[in-house]
Amino acid sequence: MKIALIGAGVMGESLLAGILRSGISPADINIAEIRAPRAAELTERYGVTCSEAHAAVTNADTVLLVVKPQDIAGVLVDISPVLDPNTLIISLAAGITTASMEANLPTGQPVARVMPNTPSLVDQGMAGISAGTNCLDVHLERAVSLMNSVGRSVVIPEDLQDSLTAVSGSGPAYIFYVIESMVAAAVELGITREMATELVVQTVFGAATLIKHTGDEAQILRERVSSPGGVTVAAINSLDEQGVREAFKVAMLAATIRSKELGQPTS
Repeated sequence: MKIALIGAGVMGESLLAGILRSGISPADINIAEIRAPRAAELTERYGVTCSEAHAAVTNADTVLLVVKPQDIAGVLVDISPVLDPNTLIISLAAGITTASMEANLPTGQPVARVMPNTPSLVDQGMAGISAGTNCLDVHLERAVSLMNSVGRSVVIPEDLQDSLTAVSGSGPAYIFYVIESMVAAAVELGITREMATELVVQTVFGAATLIKHTGDEAQILRERVSSPGGVTVAAINSLDEQGVREAFKVAMLAATIRSKELGQPTS
């Protein structure tokens, strides 16, 4: 597989590292990165080739677009003249629809839309993949294989992409926010920040591992450690009284709406 990676920020590098770990040779990866120091850094670190976008996509089987949503259209127009008709174009930009991508590409070009998340950096990512009009099973399998190299992925209808963005795309930030809040509270309770961080991070990691390994619903696991009249129940009741559950719902709705807004054409 010949891969062109356009945009090499945090997510771009996460994908690059995962793809290399999956067994694809650095010789088969070409990066387009407008920041010269960054391009030089990645070339030295991973042994890949860095070049202009036109050169990067020439003869590529797959093009990964890891740039800002507002830059997608310009990049597509720029690379269209040199694309092979069978080259799969994968966008990882929030809110960008497959239809808007297809409108800026040659007729029949296969495209896919992907929403990853930052745990891809440690091979624990979660991505949602949606196929465009001309994306065949062979293209979709390729997209799944690439995203599975840095975690897990699901294939979903495109009309659910904005909702998925609010759940798993932005989800790590919600967990970081919870960890941040728990650490701050622990410090106020007299625990050192270093110890509080270790306690909270391992607790979150352990809880996530438990739910994944048992397959039990979160509610069931929560109830198992919530003895009537006990310490945990007191805390959960307080969270309910302060509307934390509803706050999460409102926050994820806000994220969904913003994802939809990012996909709207600008005037």
